[in-house]
Amino acid sequence: MVLMVVGGFAAANANALSIDGAAPTLIQNISENITPSAAVEVAGSGGDAGLPAWTSILPPLLSIVLALLFRRVLVALVLGVWLGAFLGAGLSPLGSFARLLDTYIVQAIADRGHASILLFSLLLGGMLGLITQSGGAKGLASWVSTDASNRRRGQLTTWFLGLLVFFDDYANSLLVGSSMRPVTDRLRISREKLAFLVDATAAPVASLALISSWIGVEVGYIEDQFTHLAIERDAYVTFIETIPFRFYPILMLLFVAWVAFRGRDFGPMLRAERRALEEGLVSRPGAQPASDFHEEAVPEDVPGRPMNALIPVVVVVLVAALGIYFDGRAKVISAGLDLSLRAIVGEASSSAAILWATGAGCLVAIALSVGSGALSFGKSMEAWMSGMRAMLFAVVILVLAWSLGAVCRDLETASFLIGAVGDWLSPVWIPATVFVMAALVSFATGTSWGTMAILFPLVVPLAHQIAPGNETILLGTVSSILAGSVWGDHCSPISDTTVLSSMATSCDHMDHVRTQLPYALLVGGVSLACAELPVAAGWYGPWVGLLVGAVVMVAVFELLSRPVRR
Repeated sequence: MVLMVVGGFAAANANALSIDGAAPTLIQNISENITPSAAVEVAGSGGDAGLPAWTSILPPLLSIVLALLFRRVLVALVLGVWLGAFLGAGLSPLGSFARLLDTYIVQAIADRGHASILLFSLLLGGMLGLITQSGGAKGLASWVSTDASNRRRGQLTTWFLGLLVFFDDYANSLLVGSSMRPVTDRLRISREKLAFLVDATAAPVASLALISSWIGVEVGYIEDQFTHLAIERDAYVTFIETIPFRFYPILMLLFVAWVAFRGRDFGPMLRAERRALEEGLVSRPGAQPASDFHEEAVPEDVPGRPMNALIPVVVVVLVAALGIYFDGRAKVISAGLDLSLRAIVGEASSSAAILWATGAGCLVAIALSVGSGALSFGKSMEAWMSGMRAMLFAVVILVLAWSLGAVCRDLETASFLIGAVGDWLSPVWIPATVFVMAALVSFATGTSWGTMAILFPLVVPLAHQIAPGNETILLGTVSSILAGSVWGDHCSPISDTTVLSSMATSCDHMDHVRTQLPYALLVGGVSLACAELPVAAGWYGPWVGLLVGAVVMVAVFELLSRPVRR
């Protein structure tokens, strides 16, 4: 049915492709006049050695292929970064090795935002180690399992918690994944399924939320382009108006709920779920979990204490929310702006607030483990350090993924991908093309925010020039950047949120990528064929597009899937 829709749309709009022969020239003219620092030239340089532009896709392609084929994600990432350094260093073997270490890896760690994420991950790992060793995870598993008493309820509970932690995708992945892992293990839900439930909820809900760590970035990009193009529209209102056009994130949230409710799966996920249910193996034999919090290491004489888990998690959420509010409020007052909630959230430093929150969570977890008599102070510190050590594998993956992203920026991988699709662009195809473009760039670079920074200065002016005054095309273009970035982020093995989901759920990273990819492709394909293309062509509005997409998505899933219980 999806193919029929695509075929019908292509036939109906075949003439549209031939009326815009000036599009490539227009793309080049616009890109040459872009002033924001995030913009890139359409024609990639291919590195410092004057290599062909297509060589810029080789580093991420090598990493992705090696990771998928051999499941050695660390080796794949190192080789990808080295190849990028080799291309950028004039094909010098010694120079590329030096650049790998003293430039890309060092800069990935030294970046303030990256350092915040690393410290946040380590602190949260320490808190989770305390929660586990003090009996908190054991008690939470027993307590939550009263409501999540079967596989369906366990999965729906995970999805619902993901909707509640809407203010940040990193916090969402780590908090929900680590909190529900003991419960889903007891219910014989595979780690791959848990990682999918967490990952497929975190970024979509954070990107759609009216108050989140994403909104300041998203509204900021929109406002920059409106100012540059002299478009008299309020950026925040435009952000709200694009929500019905965010077909992929909305459909993915619905898809996750439907999969959890139906108890059916297909492809690699079905095999993983049957293994967990029938054999009791929540992880694949020989899997290498991205983190490992040993529940079996908790002494049997330590009783389950759900409050030792619940209170630190609640403290993290509350401190993060209060930190965002008070930090943003102080900055708004200092800048003399209107004291609105939107301005407060937009001005706040969410990364700083999350660091404060995890630090507070660690202190509370230590106090509870000692105060409840579960652990001595010395044992509490050992548990804290053990939890941070459990995060080491994922932290290394994050550093290498960021390094590969820097390589892609230096080689202008995004420029090549953008230029490759620019030769056949026409007005009605702009939103769909931008969605695919954003998906490819996000998949190759592993960052949704970086993809937004690259594409906004390129495609918003393009849409404004090709279809001036067409609000459907403008809103569709803006929403397609955001939606496509989330799709690529879901599918890429070098995405930080994908890594964090693997880490929080103690899932083998490549097992998570393999099992989630078919589902992301299904939802992405349906959103493209049933919503992006027809809505831009004026066949129907965005709400009808969501309805049609949801119906087709469910129908295709029911056709492909099989019950987990045979």
